[in-house]
Amino acid sequence: MTDLNTSDLKRLALHDLHVALGGKMVPFAGYEMPVQYPAGVMSEHLHTRTAAGLFDVSHMGQVILRPTGDMAALVAAFEALMPVDVAGLAEGRQRYGLFTNETGGISDDLMFANRGDHLFVVVNAACKEADVAHMQAHLSAVATVEHITDRALLALQGPRAEAALAAWVPGVTEMRFMDVRVFDTLYGPMWVSRSGYTGEDGFEISVPEAGAEDLARSLLAVNGVMPIGLGARDSLRLEAGLCLYGHDIDTTTTPVEAGLTWAIQKVRRTGGARAGGFPGADRILRELTEGPERLRVGLLPQTRAPMREGTQLFDQGGTPLGEVTSGGFGPSVQAPVAMGYVAASHATPGTLLEGEVRGKRLPVTVAPLPFHPTTYKR
Repeated sequence: MTDLNTSDLKRLALHDLHVALGGKMVPFAGYEMPVQYPAGVMSEHLHTRTAAGLFDVSHMGQVILRPTGDMAALVAAFEALMPVDVAGLAEGRQRYGLFTNETGGISDDLMFANRGDHLFVVVNAACKEADVAHMQAHLSAVATVEHITDRALLALQGPRAEAALAAWVPGVTEMRFMDVRVFDTLYGPMWVSRSGYTGEDGFEISVPEAGAEDLARSLLAVNGVMPIGLGARDSLRLEAGLCLYGHDIDTTTTPVEAGLTWAIQKVRRTGGARAGGFPGADRILRELTEGPERLRVGLLPQTRAPMREGTQLFDQGGTPLGEVTSGGFGPSVQAPVAMGYVAASHATPGTLLEGEVRGKRLPVTVAPLPFHPTTYKR
């Protein structure tokens, strides 16, 4: 959250709808955002796990990279910005990506899609201006970088998300996890991906601002769909073991330290056909081979007291090992959950550590991620 006055904040296209629905608006990433609705964070979280939740994520950055010549040249230039296989992404598919810096740190995490004659990229709200500038600096010789500002972005998540969206866009039932499609709809051209940030099956939907409120109201009119705010979005992604940029990952953490090695395909690793060639490759490839000094881990506090961001972690002898980067109560698991970084020597699940909460050292156990199983449609 920020300390900006509301007069300094941007408003989402659906701002009035959030207010009408009883949303409690707070500053977040330069915007007024709904943190919760009258049902409350706990109910919103559990509803998303059992039915369907509608999130307004229009603060995120939407970018189109359109080649000025050969699409292959754009793909190669974009791939050079991250340790991820861009060239191998099939048309109609989406992939998780990471912009890295020269020291191997993560400058942002993002989603990118191959839409045939161009790439569509979604970046984090707090990083979008820097990301657009970064792409313009490195891609302008091969592409135009178009920051889309006239489209809203909604996320519909949960086991009833498919049925709810299919009532208006029947074709989504054919999509599987990480598919992307474009549909002509009553609300305008709809760009849909089968993905999300909750661990549940669901969709992210880019829609023209002119049709966004009608779409949102139509979805909310479907039985089982509830509006969900930032509070439940955070607890849902924490239970799913998903990183929040600026907290669990940032310019000081490498993808290997962050446990994101699954996002680095074999072709970009040592011995691969297109190994290296991205910022920070020396360190990242070395850590892939030798292991990092620290690792992001799941943490289960052994008391009912949550261990929140900044909680210092120690071994049982009192030696500092790291700190919590995200933490709170997990409504689905009915217990406190957290993530953080610890020395690699103490990162094995089952390792008993201590976290300092209000001056007291309390027991916490290293745990595998996620805390709640994912339900993606494979």
